[in-house]
Amino acid sequence: MIPHEVVSRIIDGATPIRAWREHLNFTQDEVAKRMGISQPAFAQQETVSKPRKATREKIAAAFGITADQLEL
Repeated sequence: MIPHEVVSRIIDGATPIRAWREHLNFTQDEVAKRMGISQPAFAQQETVSKPRKATREKIAAAFGITADQLEL
């Protein structure tokens, strides 16, 4: 299930990764630390509209959601 707030942010132009991050009130730095990467590296991944499956899985794990929830 994808919260209405996330869907609304995506409709407004955010990538699914950014929409989820903002919905969960995480900073880019917090997510990057959870993933073991730098903030600039995560910022770059956040702009990709269709990330690779492995990337989606790592980000989803950092968010505490399923990788399927990042696909729209």
